[in-house]
Amino acid sequence: MSGAEQILTFRVPLVVRKRGGRKLVISPATMTCSGPSAADSTLVKGLARAYRWRRMMEAGRFATIDELAAAEKINSSYVSRLLRLTLLAPGLIEAILDGRQPERMTLPGLMEPFPVEWEQQPMA
Repeated sequence: MSGAEQILTFRVPLVVRKRGGRKLVISPATMTCSGPSAADSTLVKGLARAYRWRRMMEAGRFATIDELAAAEKINSSYVSRLLRLTLLAPGLIEAILDGRQPERMTLPGLMEPFPVEWEQQPMA
């Protein structure tokens, strides 16, 4: 046997994508992400933070967004934009937590103004 006949080559089709600062391998056969979680950790953390802040304000711990922002040592504009995430449609929140949101969906993109009506939101 010659040297060329002893070489076995495997080709595995895959795509490497960045999600939440991590590189994930996506297999076209299953189209699922490999790794500890398919969910975008940046989006999940943003949602968690928004709901935590909303609970704190509803409980009366902070009377205004400015007070909350000062306590968190964050700009009040950022707090306001992140708090809007609590207005997302339940189906969209579930998709984000499951990692089924569109690939183009990012936290900065979600912090831009969006329709309050659930039916008009992407993936709602």
